[in-house]
Amino acid sequence: MTQTPRDEEPERTPADEAVTPAVEAEPEAAPSPQPTRDPEPERAAPPAQPAAEPETPPASTPQAEATAEPETPPASTPQAEATAAQQTGVGKDAAEAATRAGSSEPAQPARRPQPTRSAARTDGRVVVRAQAKYVRTSARKARLVADHVRGKSVQEARAILAHTPRAVARDWIKVLESAVANAEHNHELVGDELKIHAITADEGPTLKRFRPRAMGRATRIRKRTSHLTIQLTPKETR
Repeated sequence: MTQTPRDEEPERTPADEAVTPAVEAEPEAAPSPQPTRDPEPERAAPPAQPAAEPETPPASTPQAEATAEPETPPASTPQAEATAAQQTGVGKDAAEAATRAGSSEPAQPARRPQPTRSAARTDGRVVVRAQAKYVRTSARKARLVADHVRGKSVQEARAILAHTPRAVARDWIKVLESAVANAEHNHELVGDELKIHAITADEGPTLKRFRPRAMGRATRIRKRTSHLTIQLTPKETR
């Protein structure tokens, strides 16, 4: 039996080489298993909700309406008021007064002053007018008397009409006195200082009547009327 030195390694056979690595090889540390996450379950869709019905506003009671405070309009600035006044030409006070008046009573259109028919001006002189309408006489008969007093003074016209035998002269006297009264009371003129500026007799409506005649016939009767007018003016001072 031969002794082998310690330093020398024994010869290895192929069988030993095949077994040794398996023995010498240290097992590698197995990786620690990572915790696996379970797949999240699919979220179920929420159940469909029924369609909401439109809410009906609560009926307002008279008491609730009375207690509701009115909304206050925004305060207007002085600059805005000045601009509005320049555009419309109406001040704030006048607008508020018109609003109060309109809320209480309906606005009525302003009436234009009607010109007085009793007086007019011709060549700088005052002309006073009086008229009698629907006088029961024909215009032809009234003109026969009017021609006598045209252009005469009031005193002369009174004397002529007083002595005229025609019935229409009494109607002319009434119209003359009415014109004199208008001049004295409305225009502060003296009646004796006036003269007749114009005198006219115009035709009025005719009243139609019928009269029976022989053999069953009828004849028309025309009852005529007239409008008498007198205009007075002051006498010319020399």
